[in-house]
Amino acid sequence: MKEQPAIVRTEPVLRPIRVRTFAAASSSRLTAGWNVSNVSADADIFRSLDVMRARSRDLGNNNDYFRKFLNMVGNGVVGPKGHQLQCQVTDPGGKKDELANNAIEAAFLKWAKRGVCDVTGRLSFVDIQKLFIKSVARDGEILIRRVRGKTVNAFGYALQVLDISRLPVAFNQTLSNGNFIRMGIEMNSYGRPVAYHLLTLHPGESMPVTINGQSVRVERVPADDIFHCFVPELLEQSRGIPWAHAAMLRMNMLAGYEEAVVVAARTGAAKMGFFTSPDGDAEPLSDGEDEEGEFVTDADPGTFSVLPKGYDFKAWDPDYPAQNTDVFIKLCLRGIASGLLVSYNSLANDLEGVNFSSIRAGLLEERDVWMALQAWMVESFCEPVFMDWLQMALMRGAITMPNGSALPIAKLEKFGAHAWQSRRWAWVDPLKDVEANMAAVRGGLKSRKQIITEQGGDIDEVFQQLAAEEEEARRLKINLSGEPVPPTPDPAPAPAAEE
Repeated sequence: MKEQPAIVRTEPVLRPIRVRTFAAASSSRLTAGWNVSNVSADADIFRSLDVMRARSRDLGNNNDYFRKFLNMVGNGVVGPKGHQLQCQVTDPGGKKDELANNAIEAAFLKWAKRGVCDVTGRLSFVDIQKLFIKSVARDGEILIRRVRGKTVNAFGYALQVLDISRLPVAFNQTLSNGNFIRMGIEMNSYGRPVAYHLLTLHPGESMPVTINGQSVRVERVPADDIFHCFVPELLEQSRGIPWAHAAMLRMNMLAGYEEAVVVAARTGAAKMGFFTSPDGDAEPLSDGEDEEGEFVTDADPGTFSVLPKGYDFKAWDPDYPAQNTDVFIKLCLRGIASGLLVSYNSLANDLEGVNFSSIRAGLLEERDVWMALQAWMVESFCEPVFMDWLQMALMRGAITMPNGSALPIAKLEKFGAHAWQSRRWAWVDPLKDVEANMAAVRGGLKSRKQIITEQGGDIDEVFQQLAAEEEEARRLKINLSGEPVPPTPDPAPAPAAEE
């Protein structure tokens, strides 16, 4: 009889299921205070914008590091001359129309002067550019109103710089036409600005329309009449936020720490002390009483006295500032500089231990930030301003040729060809950089125009200046080439006159 095989029953082994997750999403006592809510950009901005802007302005007024940052932004993005217009009008054959270019540039320079381009008469166009970028850095955004009409100036176009506080954050409504007002901006269903609801006076002033219980008066201004500029950092963002938002808290705490260090150091330098006696009577040693009735003693430098019997002296000598104070301040400033997107050495004015390679790397990275902001500012502000001005100036016949004829409005598109030259910087190592550029030109990797533009110049102006110099040198018989000048042969003697 055959044996039946034994039947082995196996039960499944239950093992704990491990779920893969990210450490940044874990919940523990170490992450208990970490925010886990996801809201829209505008919801975050609505709750925080007014407070952040007020604190940013306070830092701009009272914090030395933030004041330095705002100055760096103004100098790095705008510079002493601002963004300069370069007209590039060409004829149908592609040749530059020098007469039209010169006429437009000359007229724009007249408009850009102080007293013409600004409705208050106090600002030039370069001043407006500096206010523009510093206000965006401090407040996160800026408002500039376009003012058109024959009464503003001869060109019929001017700008009015407004405090961003005139755009109320608390003004939010849904309108019957399908539009909605979000933080003072009226938008269509796509989120495109249609109009701006501005306070007619600054909210800090008294006025009679009520928003959240506050008495104000609001004016609806079409979006075509307003420049509302900010650098977007979040998706579906309607308002700008101060650039120092990531470094603001540390900057304020560091200022308080430095103040405490200075006070402690001053107190420690006083070298104070206390007299003690067996019976607590200090009158025998005192020179009088202070306003609170306490006995005090004056100390004269270089004078030593003998204490009466039973009296003792206990010095109070606080050892401050500590040796690691400067290390701690540098650590904080490095974090602040990273939050402001600038180099630590520039922000802190600290060149200790800096070599050529490190300072060059820091400057080049910082200048990349400035050039990116320059491109944003030109596209968001300078180009629309020029096209607005050009249209109004052509309509009023304010741009004239040397023969007195005005440029026609029918060729607006042709006359609108232009570019903006932003500020550039001197070379870190001039000799090496010049040699590198010369080698790039010889190798066909760069053009002379590209190199001159990188330096903040205009190739047409450079060539004209070079041609004028050579012409003047030839007239005055001056050698500009650096080569030795061959001696001038003596003139041949004149033939003798016949008797």
